[in-house]
Amino acid sequence: MKIGMIGLGRMGGHMTGRLLKGGHEVVAFDVNADAVTAAVAGGATGASSLEDLVAQLEPPRAVWVMVPAGQITEGTIEQLAGLLGSGDAVVDGGNSRYTDTQRRAAALTELGISLVDCGTSGGVWGLELGYCLMIGAEAEVFSQLEPIFETLAPEDGYARVGAAGAGHFVKMVHNAIEYSLMQGYAEGFDIMRAGEFDLDLGAIAEVWRHGSVIRSWLLDLVALALREDADLSSISDRVDDSGEGRWTLNLAVEKGVPAPALAAALFARFASQVDESFAGKLLAAMRHQFGGHAVHLAEEKSQN
Repeated sequence: MKIGMIGLGRMGGHMTGRLLKGGHEVVAFDVNADAVTAAVAGGATGASSLEDLVAQLEPPRAVWVMVPAGQITEGTIEQLAGLLGSGDAVVDGGNSRYTDTQRRAAALTELGISLVDCGTSGGVWGLELGYCLMIGAEAEVFSQLEPIFETLAPEDGYARVGAAGAGHFVKMVHNAIEYSLMQGYAEGFDIMRAGEFDLDLGAIAEVWRHGSVIRSWLLDLVALALREDADLSSISDRVDDSGEGRWTLNLAVEKGVPAPALAAALFARFASQVDESFAGKLLAAMRHQFGGHAVHLAEEKSQN
């Protein structure tokens, strides 16, 4: 197939490479001209603008959007709506909020353009191992684009999960589960590190990878990280969150679904994002007020 790829960063660039390797034709565009040059060197056809990209595709056209969620995705899809025509399809492979996807799909449907939302998991390993794809689309459009999905995913690694919005909804929950799993590993290894035994955490991660009930790809990555830096001395303890955990927890509250593991994992990320917590200071102040407990001064923390 021939497809346009908009966004050639870590994910889009690797996806372009995997598609080319699979025998597809890719017309590639990015606001970074160097990224386009790199894609062309790998076998893609370069485009200088969205107009140029669309002009190089033949109807029915398919364009994959792999840019950051939010206003950049919004603007890109709005611009494509004015360039594409009836029968064409736009695939949003980013982490858009599913309600935004439903709104965009409704607007594009009025123009005869299909919006396919493709929750994409695999990270920087996707080029080699393939991407797990959770796809929201009408059945007919899914069938038309299936050769693309089949090339990008490993065996049995893609599925149509519902209509427009369903793919991003499933990916949202996927990422929330990821938060919880990561937090469990992080806390467990931290407890072992604090224990009385002189443990080789890397070796433990390695042995757990083989036959244990908690083996997973995330555990494989734990073993890899500890192999590269046993004390993780080169890494800050700040952990960002990209939004999906918040959206999932908001929905859990709205629907009355208990999600204590996700809530704890999400709040742990929030805690890691602040250098000093006002709540922590207030706790210390209260202990001092009612019990005369010692208070650590701010300058003491900066010296430690």
